[in-house]
Amino acid sequence: MRRRHARTATVLSALLLVASCRTQEPPAFDLAAACANIERANATFTSAHVAGDVAVIDAMFTRDAKAFPPGAEAVIGPAALHAFTVEYLASGIKEFREETTGCYGNGDLLVDEGAYVVTYGPSSTVERGKHVNVWMQEDGTWKIHANIWNTSPAAAPAR
Repeated sequence: MRRRHARTATVLSALLLVASCRTQEPPAFDLAAACANIERANATFTSAHVAGDVAVIDAMFTRDAKAFPPGAEAVIGPAALHAFTVEYLASGIKEFREETTGCYGNGDLLVDEGAYVVTYGPSSTVERGKHVNVWMQEDGTWKIHANIWNTSPAAAPAR
């Protein structure tokens, strides 16, 4: 009888050990919270352009990020993105706003799409367009992995 109790205790101990070693399920992905985080990041991105803060902009891209500016070749990697940003900011960004009109994805990648308005240069040129950003988690932070934008046609003059 003693052996049976010892064996039962051993089996129960083994079951408890196995149960305690089970990996916990990761928390469910919260798309709404992730998209709110991206909206805050976009606000940081646009205000850094107006402030001319290249360091903040550089830090918002993944290590292997790329940008696809209108009418130009792809800009790939940190050094090229940095040089592009410096040149872009030299135009004198006075205002930059983005409006996200769509945000979707999962815990690995998020896409935000929307419209932008940027005012720059000595004559305060206003450019309106659309953008798509692909965001990826890197070092626990959502960062831009791919960025593409293009201008919308100017409104036709009234007849």
